[in-house]
Amino acid sequence: MSSAEAQILRTVLDRWRSAVDAHEPDRVASLFTDDAIFQGLHPYSVGRDGVAAYYAAQPIGLTAAYDIRETRRLADDLVLGYLEVDFGFTDRPTLTVNLSVIVRQLEDTWYISHYQVSRLT
Repeated sequence: MSSAEAQILRTVLDRWRSAVDAHEPDRVASLFTDDAIFQGLHPYSVGRDGVAAYYAAQPIGLTAAYDIRETRRLADDLVLGYLEVDFGFTDRPTLTVNLSVIVRQLEDTWYISHYQVSRLT
């Protein structure tokens, strides 16, 4: 795993985690590209509105902790990350999922352009 790619992912995902933990769905959505493909544990959506709606429906007190497992530089402006994420809740056990993201650089800022969660049972 390249430290440069991991740092790019951490820059984006730390902002994502902060917005998730603060239950600020519009701020979460602002971290995604306008045409982002988003697949949480519900049907997928495309674009920031779907991301905001998904996180608005999440319970207050939801937290996210992640560990980057793998990274790949797909192009100068694209980085793929494979992570393990623990979503914590106030009223039920932690949910551990796998998350694949592709972050894309637009001008000087990196955004999430693809987000796909899978849960192994």
